[in-house]
Amino acid sequence: MSNQILLGKRVLVTHADAFMGPVLCEVFANHGATVIPSSDPLLSAETPGAVVAASGLIDIVLVNLAIPAPTTAVAEVSDEEWNDAFAALVHPMQRLFRAVLPAMIERRSGKILVMGSASALRGMKRSSTYSAARGAQLAYVQAVGVEVAPHNVQVNAIAQNFVDNPTYFPPEVQSNPRFQERLKREVPLGRLVGAREDAEFAAYLCSEPASCFVGQVFPVCGGWVVR
Repeated sequence: MSNQILLGKRVLVTHADAFMGPVLCEVFANHGATVIPSSDPLLSAETPGAVVAASGLIDIVLVNLAIPAPTTAVAEVSDEEWNDAFAALVHPMQRLFRAVLPAMIERRSGKILVMGSASALRGMKRSSTYSAARGAQLAYVQAVGVEVAPHNVQVNAIAQNFVDNPTYFPPEVQSNPRFQERLKREVPLGRLVGAREDAEFAAYLCSEPASCFVGQVFPVCGGWVVR
């Protein structure tokens, strides 16, 4: 991949200080993009639109949202847990889309990539809240992707799991022998996907050669969803 594949593109990265944010900022800048990192919490109804407005022209949005995944038994999930997950993972995404899409549609140019989760693609015990919120993200991407495709705007998602990042796989987890055994047992790759491997794929999906992809969900999980 050319180091200049994103030259001249202005890229908004949400939650740039968490989850995949730091490595996305680094890799996209290395590919020539002007990165606009935002660490604003996006929980209020007004903040996503304000972040977009303050960023000026935006060619690409990386919707990078994450929370610690609840592990509550399904019959014990509270309304608060359920609502908090959707407030953090789903509502900000929709508000970002609503704020940024009109200008992209008018220009007939733009890309949005959601950094989602493969937990929406394979059943996991005690993950109903988190999986439902992540599933809503992917369903939204698919619907919006086909709607805006005729305007030359591409919307896609990466559905990741077992990708090296400090939110879900901090050093203390990775060094645990039981986790290493789980990797060998559950992930055909036998290791975590590297953070840069994931970010490089994200950069490709946001480049012009990837303009044929619309409303698609790409698993990046070392084969975990197909095992």
